[in-house]
Amino acid sequence: QKNYCLILTWEFPFKILKKMKRFTDQMNREVILTEYPPRKIISLVPSITELLFQLGLEKQITGVTKFCVHPKNACKNKIKIGGTKNIHIEKIIQMKPGLVIANKEENVKNQIECLEKLFPVWMSDVNDFNEAINMILQIGEITGTTKNAREIIQAIQTNFSKIIIPVRKIKVTYLIWQNPFMAVGGDTFIHSMLSKAGFENVFENENRYPEITLQNIMDKQTEILILSSEPYPFKEKHQKEFENLLPGINIILADGEMFSWYGSRMMSAAQYFREMQLQLNN
Repeated sequence: QKNYCLILTWEFPFKILKKMKRFTDQMNREVILTEYPPRKIISLVPSITELLFQLGLEKQITGVTKFCVHPKNACKNKIKIGGTKNIHIEKIIQMKPGLVIANKEENVKNQIECLEKLFPVWMSDVNDFNEAINMILQIGEITGTTKNAREIIQAIQTNFSKIIIPVRKIKVTYLIWQNPFMAVGGDTFIHSMLSKAGFENVFENENRYPEITLQNIMDKQTEILILSSEPYPFKEKHQKEFENLLPGINIILADGEMFSWYGSRMMSAAQYFREMQLQLNN
């Protein structure tokens, strides 16, 4: 596939404009646009796809992944270019995008390296709340929708300012997978959102997504085990299983998108967290 891309680098016809716009993405890479704002955008990141629609870029969004499901009706009408880990490069080449938006963690490095030889690729790298806010602003700037981006940021900050953080945070384990069990560490966006929601992540000293055991959960004095709806689709049957395995620990199901989707979804996340607090305190 790399050789294929190297050949296309010479063969693919670019219309080089005299005036180019230069940007720096979240991985400190220079991204040069030969048309600004870009008329054709491909998003390889579901949460950013939702953000692009919120920014008013429905006409510019040309292709999305099969996991880009929000907004539901709008995404149905967009060309699917594969999954986040298995994109169809040939299809993207046919679409001739002016900008491709990807993510360090969600997309595969060698596929991105192939694409960046052909098109401007802007990379996001979001590990906490502030980086998510910065990402929204940068996406607004590179797509020519800075005003809309600032309005979204203002709404997110206002909504999160209404969350009352308890003096003593509840100790939680946030589970994203089973077989093996995987939690979230302290250097993740989910951890940052847990903190914003008023929880104490008992695995905050671990990196990324550590494999854990039921004994680890108990040893950490977990008060609440949060079962996320994604990437592993935990459901009520799993909740009942854990209630039997971990007596004395409150087991709750949570909408994983509220904790892991950086972008415009954060406007709704704050209210979701406030409602979680109310339910847990009753």
